[in-house]
Amino acid sequence: MSYNGGGYGSSRDGGYGSYSNGGSNGYHGGSNGYSSGGYGSGAYNGGGGGDRMSGLGAGLKQQTWDLSTLPKFEKDFYKEDPAITARSPRDIDAFRKEKEITVQGKGVPRPVETFDEAGFPKYVMDEVKAQGFSAPTPIQSQGWPMALSGRDVVGIAETGSGKTLTYCLPAIVHINAQPLLAPGDGPIVLVLAPTRELAVQIQQEVTKFGRSSRIRNTCVYGGVPKGGQIRDLSRGVEVCIATPGRLIDMLEAGKTNLRRVTYLVLDEADRMLDMGFEPQIRKIIGQIRPDRQTLMWSATWPKEVRQLASDFLNDYIQVNIGSMDLSANHRITQIVEVVSDFEKRDRMTKHLEQIMEDRNNKILIFTGTKRVADDITRFLRQDGWPALSIHGDKQQNERDWVLNEFKTGKSPIMVATDVASRGIDVRDITHVLNYDYPNNSEDYVHRIGRTGRAGRKGTAITFFTTENAKQARDLVGILQESKQNIDPRLAKDEKRGQLGLKSGLEKAER
Repeated sequence: MSYNGGGYGSSRDGGYGSYSNGGSNGYHGGSNGYSSGGYGSGAYNGGGGGDRMSGLGAGLKQQTWDLSTLPKFEKDFYKEDPAITARSPRDIDAFRKEKEITVQGKGVPRPVETFDEAGFPKYVMDEVKAQGFSAPTPIQSQGWPMALSGRDVVGIAETGSGKTLTYCLPAIVHINAQPLLAPGDGPIVLVLAPTRELAVQIQQEVTKFGRSSRIRNTCVYGGVPKGGQIRDLSRGVEVCIATPGRLIDMLEAGKTNLRRVTYLVLDEADRMLDMGFEPQIRKIIGQIRPDRQTLMWSATWPKEVRQLASDFLNDYIQVNIGSMDLSANHRITQIVEVVSDFEKRDRMTKHLEQIMEDRNNKILIFTGTKRVADDITRFLRQDGWPALSIHGDKQQNERDWVLNEFKTGKSPIMVATDVASRGIDVRDITHVLNYDYPNNSEDYVHRIGRTGRAGRKGTAITFFTTENAKQARDLVGILQESKQNIDPRLAKDEKRGQLGLKSGLEKAER
């Protein structure tokens, strides 16, 4: 088969609100309490945004807060549109039911149904409309009034649901109501993300929608030299998007501080906990004033995420989109094929021959290890397929190049390890192929969630072997919930966690 085929802007203009940039506003001066000694540069690699895990935050000084002495700040900007007020409770319930929105907590604002009802300033709305969006997504409809009201928010929604804009646009409004940054100030908005890929995607959205306000941002993550990130931080940025390890590195080295942070976002909180970042998250939050506004976003709602919300959010309100159980995007057709290991390459090739008949298609192939990713990529390229791979051993500039080749369609086949299963925001991926089944059902849902984004349909193909038998029950549950066809061999003995295909595979392997 042959197939042919940093920091943003200058400082903001004055005149936002009634604040001046002169004199002390109570945020500045004195020691920032961060130790800069004894940390070292370390070695950055692989997953988790390239962050080192051990010993992080040991040099951070414990902060004590006296709320009576902290400068006051504004965080409630929401005024309900008269059209929303005029709707009956029955209308609101019907809208939420149609959009699969459920809410919890006291005093949850009603959802907006149009962009104009959200009440964003013109400079924000002009950017939104320029992007050609027709209406808010469900998470935006309910999440915008919640975030603009200044409340702490938990949002549970599938990947590709539009959550980044759900917190980015209120963040811009929040920033423009605060005093301007003075020399030595850290950011006003902090976004924590699990991987550098997701952090970069968030930065692109912040840059796009913050442009008209001259809001400056930087992206702080491991795997690249620190120099550019340090320069951005020293010049002053209103928004810092960061992976936990590199941010702690910067804090310990005294390159920034979190005294001005009044809007904190934890994006993909479940993924950050899965990757072992909880101690680092707790240390970072300990450096931020406790009366901040906190928004936590997650695809799932396990007990570990619930505990984090309980510990760090005050009187929060919650929005869930879709089922509270682990569930896959219903726009994705899931095909699970029960195979043996030696059948995988042949099956993959047959699928590619079909998929690549349409030159507009893009397929993301997941493997369990970096070695298999490289082996598969080599095999495909030798067979004439336009395939490239991305994983944690790749240098950042190579990963960026591969991602760009994939996005632009120059290389419509990308082979990846789980470092790519979150945060890679390529909206027109048509197919996902799980060459190796992931370690757990959450990763399965996140992987296949790379397709079927932004309202599109997608297809996910998964190879399932006897080695994955213990995962059969959970997988069958996900397939049933999303009303997919189920291979009888997969379903036969899933109650016992044993595959009804074992003897058949053993015969095939002889």
